[in-house]
Amino acid sequence: MAPRPLVEAALKGLRGALTGDVITRGDPGYDEARTIFNGMIDRHPSVIVQCESAADVAAAIGFAREHDLELAVRGGGHSVSGLSVTDGGLVVDLRRMHAVTVEPDARTARVGGGATMSHLDRATQPYALAVTGGRASTTGVGGFALGGGSGWLERKFGLLCDSLVSVDLVTADGNEVHTDKDENPELFWALHGGGGNFGVATSMTLGLHPLPAMSVAFLFFPAARGGDVLPVYRDVLESAPDEAGGGFIYLTGPPEDFMPEHLVGKAVCLVLITYAGTEPELRRTAGPLLGQGHEAEVITELPYAELQCMIDDPPGLRNYWSAEYLRALPAEAVDVFCARADSMIVPSNSQHILFPMGGAMARGDSAYPVPWRTARWVSHPFGIWENPADDEQGRQWVRDARTDVMPWSIGQVYLNFIGDEGEQRVVAGFGAENYRRLAAVKAQYDPDNVFRLNHNIKPS
Repeated sequence: MAPRPLVEAALKGLRGALTGDVITRGDPGYDEARTIFNGMIDRHPSVIVQCESAADVAAAIGFAREHDLELAVRGGGHSVSGLSVTDGGLVVDLRRMHAVTVEPDARTARVGGGATMSHLDRATQPYALAVTGGRASTTGVGGFALGGGSGWLERKFGLLCDSLVSVDLVTADGNEVHTDKDENPELFWALHGGGGNFGVATSMTLGLHPLPAMSVAFLFFPAARGGDVLPVYRDVLESAPDEAGGGFIYLTGPPEDFMPEHLVGKAVCLVLITYAGTEPELRRTAGPLLGQGHEAEVITELPYAELQCMIDDPPGLRNYWSAEYLRALPAEAVDVFCARADSMIVPSNSQHILFPMGGAMARGDSAYPVPWRTARWVSHPFGIWENPADDEQGRQWVRDARTDVMPWSIGQVYLNFIGDEGEQRVVAGFGAENYRRLAAVKAQYDPDNVFRLNHNIKPS
C-alpha cells in the first residue's frame, strides 16, 4: 500500500536526517531495493531506508515507530520466509554498510552489518585467515552469525557465533549499544543464536583462524547408487579429522564439461568433501570414497573464498527449505533419506542434503542458545525451483523429507535453515530453558517487540 499522507509529509524530514537514501514506491530503484533472494516473496514496503551509518539506522527505527510502520531489517536478504522485507512497512536496508577491516596480527575482522560472506571471505583471504561462513557467498554475515552460523568450516572452527568478539547494535529506542563478554554480557550471550530479536547489528568483530590451505572434492554418482555410497560417506565422516566436512547431496546433474552427458539434467548423487588442508590430505581422508566408482569428479586445492561461491544459487527462484537435526544415521535412516530423493523436483536447483556435524562445533560452549550443535547429522531438504506450478510438489517434498527422518531427530533445529514453521519450532531452535532467558533479554532491549520480523522471541 502507498504511504499514508502523514508519512509522505514526514519523508522530507527523514531524508534530511540521513547520509543514506530513502526510496518509496515509484522511485527509481524501488523494485530492485525490495526484491530479495526468494522469488516467492513479492512485498511492497512503503519506505526503504538505505542506511550508511548507525545514526541512519537509529533515524529509520525512530521514523518507523513514530508512524506505526512494521519494521524489517535487510542484510543479505536470504531469509527463506521473506523476513527482510515487509508489506506496507519500513525496511532498514544495511547493504551499503558492508566494509570489512581485517587486523591480521590480532586475527580479527570488523564487519559492517550489511556485509555478505563474499565481502568477509575476500577480505580475509590475503592473510590466510578465515572463519566459518555460510555455504553461499551472498549470505549476509549479520543474520548468519547472530543466528548461530553453520558452514563448511564448522567442524574445524566451530559455529560463527563461537568466533564473535563483540557486536554493536542499535536498539528499539534508537540507542547504540556495544556488547562483548564483559560489557552487557547477557545481551552478548543472547546474540549467540538469538538472531535479530534485540536490535540492528550495525557492526561486529569476529575472531579469525589460520587457514593456509583449503581443498574440495566433488564426486558424482547416478542417483541409484546413493544407497550404496551414503553408508561409506557416513563412516568416513564420522571417523574423519575435524578438518573434513562437506555434504551428501542429491541434485540435478549440472551442464558442466566434467559431467557425463547421460547425467546432465538427471538426478545425481554428489559426495562433497571439504578439507581445511591440502589436496593430498583430503585424498587420504576420502580414500574409501574414491574407490566407489564415481562417474565424474572435481578434486582441487583452492582459496576458501572461491569454494564459498562455487555452488551459489541464483536469486529469484522459488525457495522452500527446512531441516531436522539427527542423533544418528543408522541403516533405516539412510534408506528413507535416499528414497525421498525420488520425489524431488528434477530438473531444478533443489538439493536433498545431509551435512555431517561434530568436531569443534559439538565441543563449543553448551551455554549458548544453539542446542542443535550436539547433533551428529542434519537433513536439509533445500527446495529451489522456477515454475510456480511446482510449488505444491516442492513444498510437500520438503515436508515429507522432514517427516521421514523424524524418528532420529533430536528435536532442536538451526532456525536459519527453516522458514515460518510456528512458535514451537522457534522454541525448539533455542531450547525451552534458553527461550525463557532470551525472552527476559528481549523484554529489556525490545519490550514492544519492534523487531518481530524474525524467528521471534516474545518479550516477558
